Amino acid sequence: MERFAVKSAPSRNRSKTALYVTPQDRVTEFGSELHEDGGKLFCTSCNVVLNHVRKSAINDHLKSKTHTKRKAEFEEQNVRKKQRTLTASLQCNSAAQTEKSSVIQDFVKMCLEANIPLEKADHPSVRAFLSRYVKNGSSIPKSEQLRKAYLPDGYDNENQLINTEDR
Repeated sequence: MERFAVKSAPSRNRSKTALYVTPQDRVTEFGSELHEDGGKLFCTSCNVVLNHVRKSAINDHLKSKTHTKRKAEFEEQNVRKKQRTLTASLQCNSAAQTEKSSVIQDFVKMCLEANIPLEKADHPSVRAFLSRYVKNGSSIPKSEQLRKAYLPDGYDNENQLINTEDR
């Protein structure tokens, strides 16, 4: 009976995708046409995300009319803007956030050392001066938030300095 059994056709589930190709591999393969950021492959002139697994998808995009049109516009502008992922953008903002925090802490420390009430920071002329002449001065919050968020930090830091000097 076994010799009359119907055999199924050989399976053709083999995918034609390159399993172990990274976006960086495609960048080295295609040169300056593409760039990689955050594990994604971008077309430099079009600012679109491309599928890095299928080489044919990249070739089709590079041969498309929209790509050639955008590439010509891109070369005319002489501006090299590369699209970035959100995580990369947020990492760049962290440096500005730490600088902002240090400006606020220094402002609170200055007010405490000079016996200036934090309510003076709410006065419109002080706000105008800070935003005009102090780098990141417009990011200094109102006095209520200064007291709640930044005054305890300054108090703790001063206590630690006093305790270390006493020893």
